[in-house]
Amino acid sequence: MKKTFIKLSIVFFSTMFVVSCGKDYLNDPAPTDAVTSDVIFGSRTGAEAFISGMMRLLRSQYTDNDSAGLNSIYYARSVKGNDIIQRATWFLYDYANDNREPTYRRTNFTWKFCYDVINQTNTLINGVAASELSDIDKKELIGQGKALRALFYFQLAMEFQHTYSYDPTLPAPPIYTELSLEGKPMTTLQEMYDLILSDLTTAVADLPETRLGKSYINKAVANGILARVYQVLGNWSGAETAARAAYGGNPSSVLDAASYQNGFNDLGNVEWIWGSPQSTDQSNYYWGAPHSHADHYVLSYQGTFFNNDFVALFSPTDVRNMFENGYGVPENDYRHNITTKFAFTFDADHPIIRTAEMILVEAEAKYYNGDPQGAHDLLWALQSNRDMNAVKSTNTGADLLEEILVERRKELYAEIGVEWFDAKRYRRGITRTGNHRVGSAANLLPDDKKFFLKIPQDEIDSNDFIDESVNANR
Repeated sequence: MKKTFIKLSIVFFSTMFVVSCGKDYLNDPAPTDAVTSDVIFGSRTGAEAFISGMMRLLRSQYTDNDSAGLNSIYYARSVKGNDIIQRATWFLYDYANDNREPTYRRTNFTWKFCYDVINQTNTLINGVAASELSDIDKKELIGQGKALRALFYFQLAMEFQHTYSYDPTLPAPPIYTELSLEGKPMTTLQEMYDLILSDLTTAVADLPETRLGKSYINKAVANGILARVYQVLGNWSGAETAARAAYGGNPSSVLDAASYQNGFNDLGNVEWIWGSPQSTDQSNYYWGAPHSHADHYVLSYQGTFFNNDFVALFSPTDVRNMFENGYGVPENDYRHNITTKFAFTFDADHPIIRTAEMILVEAEAKYYNGDPQGAHDLLWALQSNRDMNAVKSTNTGADLLEEILVERRKELYAEIGVEWFDAKRYRRGITRTGNHRVGSAANLLPDDKKFFLKIPQDEIDSNDFIDESVNANR
């Protein structure tokens, strides 16, 4: 039986304010009575209950099916690339790379959702810091808050501006480190990444390996987030160290090829470092992309298909080759390939960070750190685990890097938007090929403005420090 670690958050601040937008504070379940911060942070149990509420928000029904939680941000990225084809249903405008205007749902959801989570992390960090909890408890609890705050500032940086290497002085969303009734000015990518790194390095230093369950943040999770950030920043020595620490450094002990075909819906899987759990009494029902879109054998949206060119990358004996022509249509039909990777149920868990991703981050980092043999060995450790008939390549130089990036797409498809993430940080375009339903009109050029969203009109209207000019040339 699947075990899910969920604790209801029953304690909240009596005065909660959403930073940077004029939206009432939201959480699930809603409080029936207001309580003070002294009650919330008067004990470790109270603080952990607050954290449970934060974790619940990550997987909540936020505004709509395509704007539900962290999974919606990742899935919107997934359908923007070349590997995935989305039917004309939810996420169709993301698939068309035409969902970035100031009044659009994608823009507003991403901004408001990220700031809602950040608001809660600030409440936790400042509340615990001012409490009378022990120094050990303070470090662990604040570490969880800082890791989560860093993750969502990282999402804002990635979603609302060019990548860091393009120009770190470019405007980025405002920074809040405490509750505020007033909006703040735009900051810069440099300032935002400085805060992200400060939060994550503190979290890595202060968090233990233990935790309440896999939906909570510990040292391994903080290292996994840090590894992703270092990828974007091109800090390859940092990425190598963080990725190895996240998965433990021994690929054979954290890979289980057989479990890849179990439906990707159970965070108890040995390969999951961090996941978002669902249960039947706290389900987000059909708001659970990718499962509710990629599973074509249950009552769901059945909206996700796969490009023939992408499917051709998999050998017949690769356990990840779970594609089939479920509709019996010709090869040039966009519905030609579906996958059985994701099994949809109302209690299907969502992966956030997996060991295989971190192994490949370490391999990519080793490539840049002058250890191509080490990079190749890590790549082979994953490839030989996934395919009993795999043949180790002889690739070197740029070809080896490309092999690592292709392996990331094969391993992580439809999970975290890996194709979009890699194209953006490498400042490459994405060209639609094969049997796409929407073709060249959705292509992305290198450094394309369609890689990021405009600033929401609601923010412009409510923040005295931000006006219409913020979207000029965006």
